[in-house]
Amino acid sequence: MSDTLPPIGPASVVVVSGGSRGLGLAIVEDILAQGAKVAAFARTVTPELEQLATDHPDSVVAAAVDITDNKAVAAFLKQVEATLGPIDALVNNAAAGQDSLHVHTSPENIARIIDTNLTAPLLLTRAVLRRIMAKGNRGRIVMVTSVCAQRGYSGLVAYSATKGGLDSAMRTLAREMHGRALVNSVAPGFFASEMSSVLGQTQLDTITRRTPSGRLVEPTNIVPVVHSLLFDDTNINGQVITVDGGGSI
Repeated sequence: MSDTLPPIGPASVVVVSGGSRGLGLAIVEDILAQGAKVAAFARTVTPELEQLATDHPDSVVAAAVDITDNKAVAAFLKQVEATLGPIDALVNNAAAGQDSLHVHTSPENIARIIDTNLTAPLLLTRAVLRRIMAKGNRGRIVMVTSVCAQRGYSGLVAYSATKGGLDSAMRTLAREMHGRALVNSVAPGFFASEMSSVLGQTQLDTITRRTPSGRLVEPTNIVPVVHSLLFDDTNINGQVITVDGGGSI
């Protein structure tokens, strides 16, 4: 069996959570540009994602789905299979941000962040892996985590814990799957986005000054790494690939 699966072409179906804007949308556009099929969901479907689905009705499925709604996610996956075919790969990109010291973060907010960023992605990964195994095929799983899992940033305790948890789960899944799926993480540094905007421009400017490359990460820096983990015969498995301009060194 070739280790280049899922193949680049119309036979591949990739699910992307949080695929309506920013990095997620850029990943969706890249997958589509390779001739593969893509199923993207987020809490809200942006006009940009809706336009992609309109322009490519045979290759794109888009829906407004809350990743923490297990029944809605299950229904979405069934819709994807019925419309596009068997699922080959998953990019876990959906996440909730945080900007509050741990002592000031309510138990309810901690629970929300853990549910959105860790529990729900693990359940989604389980559902996709079961489908890949049922096919008797090989697949790819990419966790979009964060440099926050590797070093500390004030105001991001719960967020960092969830991203570190995904990285740990990724390594264990890579062993459990025994090559049936290659499982890896991409850990971006901070970049200008709706989520990082809660940090404030002063904190983002400080991070930029402390980054050896002298600039924040952009989605265009991350997309090629995700692309390679999805489509190339890299034999990379169980690894965290950090894209942060050297900020974590």
